[in-house]
Amino acid sequence: MNNPAVSRRARGFARMDASKQREIASRGGRAAHAHGTAHKFSSEEARAAGRKGGEAISGNREHMARIGRLGGEARRARRAERAALPQAGQPGATAAAPNKTEPSGEEE
Repeated sequence: MNNPAVSRRARGFARMDASKQREIASRGGRAAHAHGTAHKFSSEEARAAGRKGGEAISGNREHMARIGRLGGEARRARRAERAALPQAGQPGATAAAPNKTEPSGEEE
């Protein structure tokens, strides 16, 4: 039964629901801080780590082109969607639907 095509069930931590995982991880973090073994990044360490990750990922030009293209497509879609919506106060704009909670004087 060592067939890689056969899907495996999640076990242990991965099988728990997200809230239970967060609870356990939170307890572990508090324990590490209380014990003095938790690491806190200084702003310089965080900056260096971010730079290192950025250099690693930006070296993959194919990946950078793909995410740039996706961002451009998403922006174009949002702009087209906004342009299709009627603007308030402009010709073709529809009036807001009447508020059904206030009495209009008409019987329904």
